Amino acid sequence: MSTPLLDAVVRLLADAEPVLGPQFGDRLAALRARVDGPLRVAIAGKVKAGKSTLLNALVGEAVAPTDARECTKVVTWYRNSHVYRVTGVPWDGPPTELRFQRGPTELDVDLGPFQADDLQYVDVEWPTDRLREMTLIDTPGLASISDDISTRSQRYLASDEQGPGEADAVIYLMRHLHPADLSFLEAFKDDISAGGATVNSIAVISRADEIGSARTNAMSAAERVAARYRRDERIDSLCQAVVPVAGLIAQAAATLREDEGLALRDLALLGPATTTELLLSAERFVRLDVAGAPAPEVRAALLRRLGLFGIRLSVELIAAGRVNSAGALANELEARSGILELRRILGGQFAARATVLKARSTLATLWALAGLLGGSDGRRIREHIRDIEQQAHELVEIRLLTQLRAGAVDLGADGADARRLLGDQGPDPYLRLGLPPTADERDLAAAALLAVQRWRALAEDPFLTRQAREVAHGVVRSCEALAMVPARTAR
Repeated sequence: MSTPLLDAVVRLLADAEPVLGPQFGDRLAALRARVDGPLRVAIAGKVKAGKSTLLNALVGEAVAPTDARECTKVVTWYRNSHVYRVTGVPWDGPPTELRFQRGPTELDVDLGPFQADDLQYVDVEWPTDRLREMTLIDTPGLASISDDISTRSQRYLASDEQGPGEADAVIYLMRHLHPADLSFLEAFKDDISAGGATVNSIAVISRADEIGSARTNAMSAAERVAARYRRDERIDSLCQAVVPVAGLIAQAAATLREDEGLALRDLALLGPATTTELLLSAERFVRLDVAGAPAPEVRAALLRRLGLFGIRLSVELIAAGRVNSAGALANELEARSGILELRRILGGQFAARATVLKARSTLATLWALAGLLGGSDGRRIREHIRDIEQQAHELVEIRLLTQLRAGAVDLGADGADARRLLGDQGPDPYLRLGLPPTADERDLAAAALLAVQRWRALAEDPFLTRQAREVAHGVVRSCEALAMVPARTAR
């Protein structure tokens, strides 16, 4: 979708071609493709954080392998297409189509003549509406036993002397907050002339069902942990949101089979006393000899698919009469997994800001390349980037949000209101103005005009610092744009 900001970036790419092309022609061609394509969202995290499982849950199909094998050591793109195709893109040489087989629980890709080190990435084309607005990028585990595997992800995602990595945004999975997690998020944050962006990162507390010993209230406990992390200034300055997700049950919900639903029903029919004893531990669940229970191999398969938490929750839901079919159970598991909230944020924060995030990453790369070029031509390109950033209020909003999140500007009690109006909770007008989704055009216009008046008065406060006054003026500009939204919609 063309916007004034994206049009300005495209013109800058064309203007920069004669200057940067001789030295960085391949990089410029990649940037043009990036601007024209869907948003690129990487899924990153340490080994065994549940990245591939989460990707399968987001796609709604079992396409990413979740066990350790050669293809999991390679960066893999999953993008919408009209064909089913897998291509290996080597560091040297032409792309090569790879053989693959659709298994019951994952996509089995044969790397053919390649080793993991030979490939820049694997490109999986898969027809699905879930990938229409964004391309998902599965990355090898950070902090891997193999430094080469970890470096592969770092090199692909983090900024270097030629600008930010290949992703416009990142979903970062963590189980507990660790200094290495903060280091990665800091490295991913791009830099242009006025500081990095924080609206391009979401932190996910992965495998959230394992918090609280996989009891059926585990997600409530995980939400409390997420709320604590949201209040942590270190996380708040680097991430747009923190969401707990039980990726295993989210993936199972998307692919639950009828025979699995029947096996879970048979478990529930054993009665609470028997199921409580059976589900005390994973080992007991598989090995305990219980009359009327599914066969051990069936139970083992259920454990791999749902985990102990998912089985306990499913049995509880069936026994209580909350669900009476595999489809109803899948819907309930999906609702309780946290994946719907993550999808909401992806749609509201990332997809709705796709043009801004793509423009931001493109400008960051051009800024870095101009710096490497140097001289008067490099300075001219950087001045052009500054002009675009100052004129495009979408980028101004990101810069001001970054300053507020990092604590660089203190607006006291008005800080939360400023962040909301600048789009911290999402770019939609009703979210910015704190109104329900049912608010009509008159409600939006009235709320926007009140906000304009209030923030104009705050911007003239003589006791505000220069930085705080700049934020206040930025909020006024955002509110003025919001006041025009209903009028544009009516026309």
